[in-house]
Amino acid sequence: MLWTDDIRVVVGLGKGFSFCHVSDDNCDIRTNYEWPGEEGPYRTNTVLQYDDDFENVKSWGHNALYLKPKRNKFNNDGRKRIVELFKLYLGNCSDKLKPKLPEPLTYKKAIADYLREMGKLIKETISKIWAGINFTENVLLVLTVPAEYSVTDKAIMRECIFNAGLISEKNSERLQFTTESEAVAIYCFCSGLREHILTKPGTNYMIVECADNTVEITTRKLLEENQLGEVTERTGDFCGSTFIDKKFIELLEREVGKSAVDLFSEKYYDQLQYLVQKFRQDVTLLFTGKNPDFSYEFDLANFTPALLRYATSPEKDLTEEKDWVIELDFNTVKSMFDPIIDRIIGMIHVQLNNSSGECSAIFLAGDFSQSKYLLKRVREEFGQSVENISVPNLSLAAVSRGATLYGKSLYESRNLKNMNNSKCVIVTRVLKYTFGIKVSPLCEYGDPLDRLTSDGRIHKFLRIVERKTEVTIGQEFIVENLIPICPDQTQMSFEIYYTNEQNAVYCDEPGMKLLGKLFINLPDEHLEINRSCLFYLSFGDMEIKARAFNQMNGQNYQTMFELDDY
Repeated sequence: MLWTDDIRVVVGLGKGFSFCHVSDDNCDIRTNYEWPGEEGPYRTNTVLQYDDDFENVKSWGHNALYLKPKRNKFNNDGRKRIVELFKLYLGNCSDKLKPKLPEPLTYKKAIADYLREMGKLIKETISKIWAGINFTENVLLVLTVPAEYSVTDKAIMRECIFNAGLISEKNSERLQFTTESEAVAIYCFCSGLREHILTKPGTNYMIVECADNTVEITTRKLLEENQLGEVTERTGDFCGSTFIDKKFIELLEREVGKSAVDLFSEKYYDQLQYLVQKFRQDVTLLFTGKNPDFSYEFDLANFTPALLRYATSPEKDLTEEKDWVIELDFNTVKSMFDPIIDRIIGMIHVQLNNSSGECSAIFLAGDFSQSKYLLKRVREEFGQSVENISVPNLSLAAVSRGATLYGKSLYESRNLKNMNNSKCVIVTRVLKYTFGIKVSPLCEYGDPLDRLTSDGRIHKFLRIVERKTEVTIGQEFIVENLIPICPDQTQMSFEIYYTNEQNAVYCDEPGMKLLGKLFINLPDEHLEINRSCLFYLSFGDMEIKARAFNQMNGQNYQTMFELDDY
């Protein structure tokens, strides 16, 4: 029996969650919009508020961070128990950006606690719609992860999912991963299909995923049978919506003093975040760049009463003269946006230059995609060369909805069901790394003598496939005539390496990483013949497969390695 035989519901999980029944068509995906303390958005904040011992969660999501302060009430110590940004311990984030977690809390416990709270809401929501669903038995959970997550990072997320009680270890196959960028690509494709933007095989389209911290850009190609290929390598930069928030905080520091804002943030962090949230809702989302008379006032006495306590002269005197009101005019807001948007536009230019063929559409998705000014600037810059530039409907839910579409497609393909025209699977990718194996040929003229082994050989890197190669999912690359070094060997190993470089000579060069090893037996050492082997490397959905074939006795060996962002 296939593991998918018991699956009834598919859930895509990112900052929010979407879901569908396996019998539904792709238009019946639902996205949650009810969260603790709020209703309306399709995602919530990755934030927890703990009790005094950091053992039990008191609140989570929006409710834990954005609490409107009461005027002249200063007995707030919520900052001490609010924990956020704990997922920055995963991925390639620098140590200086990782939050300092209060003892004895660990980032793994925080992630598991957050997933547990999210899981409670998911289970409650699904049980209201479909009675009798056993979550750990009947649900396929597709978890989205950033493209830069390593195998270790993904293993930690898997462990946290188990600890949160969403999926049991014995049913681990009911947990699948996809990258956030691929989920968004799938969702944007389906949106373009509905709007009759993407209809012809060979059409290229670009996704500009504008998240909180980063902007990532990929270009995809529509293939036959509504499958997707990747045209270029993914590019990214730290120029998301939080950098607009930082510009606002810098303005606040100029108005009332940096030391005042630092103390305020330390003691009344939730009030500061409430102010930032107001800025996002009333300025970031509403600013269009079209009305030169645009202005907005922040009444600090009303929004952040505790901040007034920390202001000192000369800033305090100047702000008191304005009755503690900060006014943002058109030029001030525009100056916050333009440096960030200029970087995004520059990235789009590079992506278009690197793409082969005409780009028919640009889709903006993610938090910052809600900015009317960003959409205006992108259309002004690229409207003459790209026919369709738009923000898909429900773009804030693009990650979770795309993950649900991916999970449903995976379920159908594993059950060998006929896929209809709504099928949508990533079938080609552009490699980000060069892959190869370690070989040990005899020393040749020009080889460095300090690398010479005792038996006169040199360990070298044999390239199998280079970066920027477009590969089809499942496509195999082959190396022939691999033979054991010694005639009496009973085992042979293949060490697989990858690097950012186009090529390399040795396996210990800077940036070279070991992907893994594959061992095979050589039981026929007594036969004095050439025991040649074939080695194959292929690329799956989110894994890389290595296979070796002993040509003499027909034995076949294979293994699998996980490498999300290959």
